Amino acid sequence: MSQTLNSPINFTIQHPAFPLKDSDGNFLTIVYLINPGFEKTGSNTTKEDVTWLLEQGYRVVTLDYNSHSKARSPHINKDIIAINDALAASDFCGLADCSIMQSYVLFDGYRIDRNVAYFKDDPSVYNYPEQYTDGDSLRMDIIYPANPNGPVPTILSFSYSNSFATFDEEKGVLTAANHNKRTFLPYTFAGFDDSILEGAPAAGMAWAIADHPKYCPWGSGQPSNGKNETYKSYQTNPDAAQKVKAAIRTLRAKGTELGLSGKIGIYGFSRGSTAGALAIGDRLVPAFENAGWYREISDAVQAAVLGPGVFDYTQIYRHQNDGDETLESRCPWAWGNLAENREKWKTMGAAYLIKSSATPPVFLFYNTSDAPYYADQTTVLTQKLDSLHIPHFILKDYGCGHSVPKRTQDLRLIYRFLEENLK
Repeated sequence: MSQTLNSPINFTIQHPAFPLKDSDGNFLTIVYLINPGFEKTGSNTTKEDVTWLLEQGYRVVTLDYNSHSKARSPHINKDIIAINDALAASDFCGLADCSIMQSYVLFDGYRIDRNVAYFKDDPSVYNYPEQYTDGDSLRMDIIYPANPNGPVPTILSFSYSNSFATFDEEKGVLTAANHNKRTFLPYTFAGFDDSILEGAPAAGMAWAIADHPKYCPWGSGQPSNGKNETYKSYQTNPDAAQKVKAAIRTLRAKGTELGLSGKIGIYGFSRGSTAGALAIGDRLVPAFENAGWYREISDAVQAAVLGPGVFDYTQIYRHQNDGDETLESRCPWAWGNLAENREKWKTMGAAYLIKSSATPPVFLFYNTSDAPYYADQTTVLTQKLDSLHIPHFILKDYGCGHSVPKRTQDLRLIYRFLEENLK
């Protein structure tokens, strides 16, 4: 039953000869939305692209919209939410074994470049688990139109689900069980009914999702010889900024090969917003620039859509009992006392990197019913943008608590903002 059309929709299931499976043995599945109510961006036939997906090892579930006029942006996002919720519940089109780590909703004409490495992690930053001593590659997935009719911009997001190394106590070995966990549905698209990335192709854009820079379970991590769980619930620089910049450079380099325009916008929510915001500033910090691949390529972005996050750690003590108590107590364990180390603390947040009007336009969203410190962080960032006359827009109270926009009118505003600044 299509939520967008409010009527049943025909589907077919095609199985690959050599299926890809995740670490739990479930099948990587592509839900392919064909014949939508808008012109395709990719110039291949549907059969060509479905055949290609099957050859890669994906199971393909094709949903046929029969060119219905409602099957367009942002109305079709209702179905993207419903599909992800069904996949996460292991009850989609009669299938109970779709991967909830690496299944995707793609539009007609689009393909996927999966697990693209963008940075080799340094295990000594978070030191978890202790057996993890040889760094893994952080990766991203790029969803792009095959043989596009014209230049297509890309939306890049840093996942708010962490990928990380895992030590199996029984077997005594490191495993890949939590590698490539950036699209873990219960923590991302389904957990928050987040359709912004997967709905971008209906607005004529490509998208990519990268591993969060903190390659470690979110509640873990400590400096070498530091207190256990020092880094509980936050990331640290220069590591995070290096990875964000490397991801942008890698996406731009790979995008050139895939026929993308080179214009990149950031989308971030929660910890993904904290990370993604590091991309927007124009201040040059040598320690942030000297790591990762494709250093000859620009890491500039042209727009950003940022939800609730932490943008200036020096502001966390402005109010008491506002939801950031973990930061208040543990950030000094890593960076020293704020009063004596203010300059170091400044370098940890995105606000510090915003130096001039060269910073791109920013769309901010948050709910006042969320933890109060998020509103405070947004206010601090807005004041910095105002002081430099950087164009920005604020969407407030589009929902309840810690959530992403999903109403049609709010999604329309976000996509319009991205189109105006990227196309």
